[in-house]
Parts: sequence; structure tokens; C-alpha cells
Amino acid sequence: MCRPGSLVLATLLVTALPAVAEGQGRPQPVQHELRLDGLFANQTAVHAGYGVSVPVGLYVRTGLVLGAGVGRHGLEGRSDLIGRFSFDPLRQSRWGPYGGAGVSGRFNSSEDSDAKAYLLFFLGVEGPLPAGRTRGWVPAIEIGLGGGARVGVLIRRGIHSRR
Repeated sequence: MCRPGSLVLATLLVTALPAVAEGQGRPQPVQHELRLDGLFANQTAVHAGYGVSVPVGLYVRTGLVLGAGVGRHGLEGRSDLIGRFSFDPLRQSRWGPYGGAGVSGRFNSSEDSDAKAYLLFFLGVEGPLPAGRTRGWVPAIEIGLGGGARVGVLIRRGIHSRR
């Protein structure tokens, strides 16, 4: 014999689960990037890096960038925790400007193992997807401040109809 409470629970699950599974559309995927950055300050350096970002909303992505390279004191590394605001999140223009901010940590291999933290601000522009493609790698250029002036060139995994 079936209890009335069990029947109500089964009915709710059968009707609610498809709506929960659909949500509000497909979530945006994680976005990967490869980058080369020049950092110009007392400790000038060139870093190669890898970054990953996830959507926080329609206009904002948050992410982490890890970089390593050479500077005045030998080998060094960097980690940036960033938020990026896109002025064209739906790819309505070929090139999409964006801006962002975050914190950056730089570490070097000198005898005193110098480690410093900086506030980070940047502006950039992201390019179009390859012609006729809905996915692919897109170029981007950034300039900013964070422990000195920064210039970066990167390729980022493009997302169809989103930035």
C-alpha cells in the first residue's frame, strides 16, 4: 500500500527534476588562457603563464593566473587572483574591451627569497573567434599596473556567443 506522503513526494520529484536539470540554460564553461607578460619595474621580468576563469555573472569572470619566468634576480613566479568585467559579454562586436582588478603575488629565487603582494588593475581587448567557428582560441592584449607596468599578450579559449 502506498502512503499519501510518498505519492506527493514522488509527484514533486518527477515534475521538479526536469526543471532543475534544465536550469536557465547551459552554464558557461571554464575558460583557459596561455599568456606572455612583461612586467616593468625595479624588478623587471618576463613571465609565461597559464590562467583559468569561471563566470560569476553575465559581465564578470573571476580567475587565477600562474606565471613563471626570469627577472633581475633569476627565476621568479607570480600568482594573480583577478576579476574581469567584459563590456561586450555577448560577442556583439568583433573585438571586445574589458577591464579588471585583483591582487598579485611575486616570488623570486634570490637569497632573501623576496615575496611581494600588489594590487592589480588592467585593461584589455579580446579578439574574434576564428571565421565560421563557434569555438577556438582568440587573441587578447592587456596593459595594466600591479608591481609596475604590465603588458600581456595572450590567447584565450573562445566561447560561442559569450566572452
